[in-house]
Amino acid sequence: MVPSGGDADVVGERRRLVSLAYRMTGTLADAEDVVQETYIRWYRLTEQERGEIRSPAAWLTRAASRIALDVLSSARARREKQIGQWLPEPIPSDLFLGTGTASDAAVGVVEDPLDRVTLDDAVSTALLMVLESMTPPERVAFVLHDVFGTPFDEIADLVGRSPEATRQLASSARRHVRERRTTIVASKTHDDVVRAFLASSQGGDMRLLMRTLAPEVELRADGGGVVSVAPNVVTGSDRVARFLMGVMQKRPELVFEERRTADGLGYALTLGGRLFGIASFHVEGEQITDVWLVLDPRKLGEWVTPDQITE
Repeated sequence: MVPSGGDADVVGERRRLVSLAYRMTGTLADAEDVVQETYIRWYRLTEQERGEIRSPAAWLTRAASRIALDVLSSARARREKQIGQWLPEPIPSDLFLGTGTASDAAVGVVEDPLDRVTLDDAVSTALLMVLESMTPPERVAFVLHDVFGTPFDEIADLVGRSPEATRQLASSARRHVRERRTTIVASKTHDDVVRAFLASSQGGDMRLLMRTLAPEVELRADGGGVVSVAPNVVTGSDRVARFLMGVMQKRPELVFEERRTADGLGYALTLGGRLFGIASFHVEGEQITDVWLVLDPRKLGEWVTPDQITE
């Protein structure tokens, strides 16, 4: 049965709420939990209470944000206990396309159009890593105001601060993003560099491989504590190249299939026809500065094809 009237409008908010919660938590599982609890709270209201809410979308946004704040605290505790690196869950490039709703009036005129794309649509690993370094109130203030255009007085109630203090939270978060913001290259350049990287890796040419890597390139792998991966960050073009060559030698049957991730062209890693991981990259100039390998099976759900689903 398809909901009608106001209920249809409320259910129609689900994708936007998942997008918001994902930006706040970094994983789709946590985001889904946040949204599920949000709807539970909505339907626990009486019909009269729901009828008195002038903007159900705003109510749902506030409720999801409150729940996300709680989830962030518990999630951080879990991540600190995880063996090895933690990375945000990789997602397809168009999963949340168009869900950002902030206007230029809300966040100030954006000089670089690529900044608007970063805030509104793409949820790149690079941006999520910056958000992960923020305090939960900073993260909530930044996401709600700069991405979704929520007024500071509404956010203030959520984070338990004054509107002015909340404005400072968002300003501090924005400063984190600017300090860590790296140059966004054209899609074709990104793709060419990533394809050259894979070709040289598979060809076993160390010299060509190192040309595709920035001198201070960093490789992070997230096995979620269930898949054996490099426990520490691998830094430097020589070390990263040797690490990748070692993987290729140990796993010659590994297949790389192109996928469009929120970071640009990446690869689905398959073994025997089964999804093994997702590799995504950040490119600056004409070299790769970051390699992200997510092998935690709990973070691969959006990439599993029907033929890869086990009985």
